[in-house]
Amino acid sequence: MPKKYKNLINGRWADASSKETIESSNPANDSDIVGIVPSSGKKDIDAAVDAARKAFNSWRLVPAPKRGEIIFKAAEALVKRKAELGKLVTKEMGKVLKEGLGDVQEAIDMAYFMAGEGRRLSGETVPSELSNKDCKSIRVPKGVFGLITPWNFPTAIPAWKIFPALISGNTVVFKPSSYTPVSATVLVDIINSAGLPPGVLNLVHGLGEATGEYLASHKGLDGVSFTGSSSVGAKLASICALSGTEITCEMGGKNPIIIMHDADLSLALEGALWAAFGTTGQRCTAASRIIVHEKVYNKFLALFTAKAKKLRLGDGLKPTTDVGPLINEGQMQRVLRYIDIGKKEGARLMCGGKRAAGGALKKGFFIEPTVFADVAPSMRIAKEEIFGPVVSVIKVKSLKEAIDTANGTDYGLSSSIYTRDVNASAVAERDLNSGIVYINAPTIGAEIQLPFGGIKKSGLGHKEAGGRGGALDTFTTWKVVYRDFSGSLQKAQIED
Repeated sequence: MPKKYKNLINGRWADASSKETIESSNPANDSDIVGIVPSSGKKDIDAAVDAARKAFNSWRLVPAPKRGEIIFKAAEALVKRKAELGKLVTKEMGKVLKEGLGDVQEAIDMAYFMAGEGRRLSGETVPSELSNKDCKSIRVPKGVFGLITPWNFPTAIPAWKIFPALISGNTVVFKPSSYTPVSATVLVDIINSAGLPPGVLNLVHGLGEATGEYLASHKGLDGVSFTGSSSVGAKLASICALSGTEITCEMGGKNPIIIMHDADLSLALEGALWAAFGTTGQRCTAASRIIVHEKVYNKFLALFTAKAKKLRLGDGLKPTTDVGPLINEGQMQRVLRYIDIGKKEGARLMCGGKRAAGGALKKGFFIEPTVFADVAPSMRIAKEEIFGPVVSVIKVKSLKEAIDTANGTDYGLSSSIYTRDVNASAVAERDLNSGIVYINAPTIGAEIQLPFGGIKKSGLGHKEAGGRGGALDTFTTWKVVYRDFSGSLQKAQIED
C-alpha cells in the first residue's frame, strides 16, 4: 500500500479534517502511487494560520543567530539525506536523477546561505546631522507568510522561500503543489525536526484552486510568496489586492538564446540542448526560443536537430535516460496542443512532435523532444509559454534584430547570448529586457547568492533567493530608528 502522509499544524502531524485525500503518482508510470496526502479544506488552513500567528510573537524574539543555528542543522540533515530525497524528487516529479539531486542541492545551498544571514541581516548606520544623536535602519519580520510553490522544483523552490522567511523571524503556512506533495512533506519534516518550535512551520496539502486561493486570501496572513504560472500569479495578486496583503510572484518565461555568427557553435549547441530539454522543458527559465544569425542558421539547425533526435526518453531513475516525462496527462495534452498549433501556423517540424508511448514508455507522459524551424516571432509557439520539450528556432539578420526578437514577448525572466565579440555581449547585457542575462551560457543555472526573478509577466514584487534585492526584501520590512541622547529637544532641519 502507498504510504500516507499528513499535514503539519502547530507541530503535530494530522489528516485533513474532511479525511479526504490526494494521490501522488510517478509520471513515468502513472500506476505507481508515490504517496497519499490530505486534501485540506478551509478549517485546516484556518488552524494552520492560527498556529503560525500564535507562534510568531515568540519566534520573532528568538535571536537571529539562534534561528540560524536551527537552519544550519536542517542543512546538515539535508546533506545526509540528499541521495534519498533526490531519488524521491525524480520518482515524483519525473526529472532525471542528476537533476533530482541538483534540486536537493539547491535546498542545501539555500539553507547554508540563510543560516549565515542569522549573523548578518544587515541594515545601515549613518551619521546624524545633529549632535548626540544616531540613526540606523534595521530589518524586522513581517509576520505570517503563506508560501505557495509549484511541482517542477519540489524541494529547491520551497527552500528558497522557507529558509529566508524563517531566518527573518516570520512564521509560515506552506502549501506545496498537489502534484509533488510527498517530496515537500519530507523536506518539511527535515526542517521541522531541526528544532523549530511548534507553529513556526506549518504544512497544508490541497488542490490549488481551493486550498491555494483560500490561503492567499486569508486575513491572518501578512504576506504571500508564490511561484507558478503567470495566469495563476495574476489571479492571486488580484485576490491579495482586495485584502491588502503583500504578494511576491515568480512566474513564467519565454526565454531566448541568441546565437551570433561568431559564436562557438559547439558550446552554443550544448547550452541550447541543456536549456531546452533539461527537466523536459518544465522550467520557468527553459530556453524555448533559439534566435540564430542567418550566417550560421542552417548549420546550427542541422546540428541541433540531430542532437535532439538522439536524446533518450525514459524513467529518470535509469542512468541511460536523458529526458524524463512531463508531470501529468493534463500537461502532456497542453504541450501536444501547442505542437498542433505550431504545425498549423506553418512552422517547419524538424523532429519530435508526438507522444512517445512504446514499450516501457506506455504508462508515462512522454513527448519526443520537438524542434520547429523557420518560426516567425509573431507565431503563438514563439510568444506563449508551453512548458515542455518544444523549441522554436528563429532566423535573424543582425544583433539588433536578435535583441528586438528576444524582447518581443510578454515575458522577461532569463535570456542568453553566445558570441565572441565583447562589444556585442556588452550591448546584449544592456539591452536584453529580462531579469537574468547569461553570456556564453544557457538560460538556466542561476546561483542562490544573487536575486532570481523577472520582469513583465515573469515577476511581481521582490525577487527570490539571496543578495541585495533578493528574498530578504520579501520577508522583512525596514524600520528606521533615531536615538537622541542629548538630553534636550533637537529639531532636525529647523534653525533656532
